[in-house]
Amino acid sequence: MGERFRFLTAGESHGETLGAIVEGVPAGLALTASDLAVDLARRQRGYGRGARQQIEHDQARIVAGVRHGRTLGSPILLLVANRDFENWGRVMQVDPLSEDDAAELAAASADGSKKAVPVTRVRPGHGDLAGALKYGHDDVRNVLERASARETAARVAAGGVARAFLRELGIEVWSFTAEVGGVAVDPARATRSREDADASPLRCPDAGAEAAMVARIDEARERGDTIGGVFEVVATGVPIGLGSYVQWDRRLDAALAAAVMSINIVKGVELGLGFEQTRRFGSEVHDVIEGRGEGGRWIHRSNNAGGLTAGISNGEPIVVRGAVKPISTLARPLPSADLLTGEAVEKAHYERSDISVVPAAGVVGEAMVLLTLADFVLQKTGGDSMDEVRESMDRWRERLARAGRASHDHSADEDDQAPTVASGGDD
Repeated sequence: MGERFRFLTAGESHGETLGAIVEGVPAGLALTASDLAVDLARRQRGYGRGARQQIEHDQARIVAGVRHGRTLGSPILLLVANRDFENWGRVMQVDPLSEDDAAELAAASADGSKKAVPVTRVRPGHGDLAGALKYGHDDVRNVLERASARETAARVAAGGVARAFLRELGIEVWSFTAEVGGVAVDPARATRSREDADASPLRCPDAGAEAAMVARIDEARERGDTIGGVFEVVATGVPIGLGSYVQWDRRLDAALAAAVMSINIVKGVELGLGFEQTRRFGSEVHDVIEGRGEGGRWIHRSNNAGGLTAGISNGEPIVVRGAVKPISTLARPLPSADLLTGEAVEKAHYERSDISVVPAAGVVGEAMVLLTLADFVLQKTGGDSMDEVRESMDRWRERLARAGRASHDHSADEDDQAPTVASGGDD
């Protein structure tokens, strides 16, 4: 296996900042903060988002690993400030509380400040209970601050680095909203261009379906409820040969599934047709290979496999879908229990919340696919600089374009020169 492209994030939802370290980026990649700004802005949009998005204007600062607009080959450090931190300073401060600080918080809690009151009424569907018990916390704030989807802003910033890297190699990744609340896109009516879909309220290519999706979100809002859906991520320009079948942890399909499943609101992942394959005969599922096309590219008649066979990219677009559960924080909270007493309570804890985040989750899905593909590309190509990576990828694509032809031509030459055997032989 070659080099690794990896990342880590840090930060809490209402802490001072989010951070991401991206390691393994080859030297010489053109990268500026503006390259990361587009996806961060896309993550904040979408019909059904809450008030937090009016506060934050996410921008990533590149504070290490880049000089004069080019990567150095060293780890890249990104910071995304939380503007809302100024409203949570005492509650979320890093330094120990002095006696005066503690008294100030206690007074605010006694006055009913929701920010200052320890959170003990755990929310159904959230990591509150399991996280508090695992780490020994008696205030769920210590769990929800990191388990929050706010962390995904750091992932999207890191994904922007991967996008810049893959774009240099002709690989593009985008997503769209495929379903909300049981209303699904009709492929026959999905006529919006990628740009038009991305600019629409739900980032949806089917205008008719989108209108019905919006109605479902409005219904959830009126009920004090939340609603989920499905996003689809598509990667184009991916060459044959990323990943491997020789070990479980080298399979690209498994890595993509794990990456998308790691998004905190995703509860299911499909590749290609996914579960629909279980409802069809094999003759209706498997992608017929038509042979070589222009430029030596291998062509499949369909793409039900989603661009992946035996854990390896097969040259068709990679298609990954994520199932987004309804958000756990409800305006009309469900019954629950208290962490400290273990007794039932009528209502779980509530903080401001979105109604639906499927479009935003799709952008996070893009980031996870980008980061995964960048890792597998670098394992395939190796290289400490972008020039080395490009040269290696070019050689691989050239090899794919002529693979099998040399041996076939050689065999044909041998056949032409082979001696004729008289019929009957020794008989």
